[in-house]
Amino acid sequence: MSVLTAIIAVVHVLVSLALIVLVLLHSGKGGGLSDMFGGGLGATAAGSTVVEKNLDRLTVFASLIFALSTFGLALTID
Repeated sequence: MSVLTAIIAVVHVLVSLALIVLVLLHSGKGGGLSDMFGGGLGATAAGSTVVEKNLDRLTVFASLIFALSTFGLALTID
């Protein structure tokens, strides 16, 4: 395994763990885990939509990095 493959594999694992956390933080029909961490406290406040939008952006960014690292691993592994 080359150094580049090892680096991409570590990034891939870290991003996959971050994606798991980010998806669990999203509030669904029942509130999800975001209620557990105080995400549901200000559901009627105007700031909650900003938090949800930023969480969506982070999730999309992490999923793009995940897809790129998957593609990178596919190219570097013999």
